[in-house]
Amino acid sequence: MGQQTKTSATHESAFLKACRREPVPHTPVWFMRQAGRSLPEYLKVREGISMLDSCTMPELAAEITMQPVRRHKVDAAVYFSDIVVPLKAIGIDLDIKPGVGPVIAEPIRTRADLARLRDLTPEDVWYVAEAIGLLTAELGSTPLIGFAGAPFTLASYLVEGGPSRNHEHTKALMYGDPQLWADLLDRLAEITGVFLKVQIEAGASAVQLFDSWVGALAPADYRRSVLPASAKVLDAVASYGVPRIHFGVGTGELLGLMGEAGADVVGVDWRVPLDEAARRVGPGKALQGNLDPSVLFAPTAAVEAKTQEVLEAAAGLEGHIFNLGHGVTPNMDPDALSRLVEYVHTNTVR
Repeated sequence: MGQQTKTSATHESAFLKACRREPVPHTPVWFMRQAGRSLPEYLKVREGISMLDSCTMPELAAEITMQPVRRHKVDAAVYFSDIVVPLKAIGIDLDIKPGVGPVIAEPIRTRADLARLRDLTPEDVWYVAEAIGLLTAELGSTPLIGFAGAPFTLASYLVEGGPSRNHEHTKALMYGDPQLWADLLDRLAEITGVFLKVQIEAGASAVQLFDSWVGALAPADYRRSVLPASAKVLDAVASYGVPRIHFGVGTGELLGLMGEAGADVVGVDWRVPLDEAARRVGPGKALQGNLDPSVLFAPTAAVEAKTQEVLEAAAGLEGHIFNLGHGVTPNMDPDALSRLVEYVHTNTVR
């Protein structure tokens, strides 16, 4: 159940074809953080409901996931959730503070703290499977992307106690106690693997592993201290046959390694042109990206010009999924996103 098959309604979608590096009728488009954020209908249904509570309400999560599909006509839906949901589900005392992000009441910094990270079971996140069941029934041939936070980014939140600019505690642990660091990331890889399996088995057609903070690392540190855990997550879902997307911010120097971790599709932020990204990643991978989100605040003509630059840089790729180089921001004009989808579709008809 949930595994991608030749008879699946979504199998021939432009999005999944691009993930598999097959010819597409047009370049597929979706946006990171498209579920919610800038939409007035999202703000309305979320009114008075905390972020974490909304993630545990199947009907609400399904409705929010559907909103950008209805409005923007994107080629894939992305499941509405948050990367810290599995941590909350296993009992970590955390909250998502508006304007700040996830805040951990008691950071994890010692071997004794590691015991607080128990295994995740499907029952812990029953609401995820229920929401995805509702979604696949409504989405029809539109694929649903499941997602999770990568071990490094989850570890950074847990060790720092919240978002961090310089990741001092995280790097101090990584360099100062490599064995504890490896054990922490391995435990998080186990939890993340289960979280992605739940989503795939419920009907997700692809998954994306977000490593939001890993751009803070040098390639040698990534290879030694992060790649094994990310590879473990991606390998945990390899047998399902669904495309695995891997994305990080500020990861221009890490693109090849992120592909090496086991991704079928490597997400690229806006700092590296897609043709150069393809050279760094090497053959056998599709690429996703990579318009700078801030461009959407410029006049339409400027947005179209910059979009054309991205499409031209992607012209020689084996497979390309158009996306922003990071997520939709809360104050972005929804109509600008809808125009962008239409522009890419119209200008890439094969």
